[in-house]
Amino acid sequence: QVQLVESGGDLVQPGGSLRLSCAASGSFSSIYTMGWYRQAPGKQRELVATITRNRNTNYADSVKGRFSISRDNARNTVYLQMNSLKPEDTAIYYCNTLYSGSYYWGQGTQVTVSS
Repeated sequence: QVQLVESGGDLVQPGGSLRLSCAASGSFSSIYTMGWYRQAPGKQRELVATITRNRNTNYADSVKGRFSISRDNARNTVYLQMNSLKPEDTAIYYCNTLYSGSYYWGQGTQVTVSS
């Protein structure tokens, strides 16, 4: 089992920045690819970014150049630095990982971008 806990969500003005954190704990030997997803009201959950254990990254086109995913393997923590935030970035952001054939999700953290 892997437990994921997100933090860092907040209300921020357009153009502002936030840094989300996701800490993994539980019974596991290592964490491989981890990712951030988001779900806005009335919309499907969508991929934001992923990062492998070797720190190869992938981003959704909508956030490319604005968001940056990183990880600290020693702490089993993944981060999402969000810059130049737009109102359309408003969503609940979820941390995710695939471990031993199962997907694990955090509880989500709310990001609201509004004036």
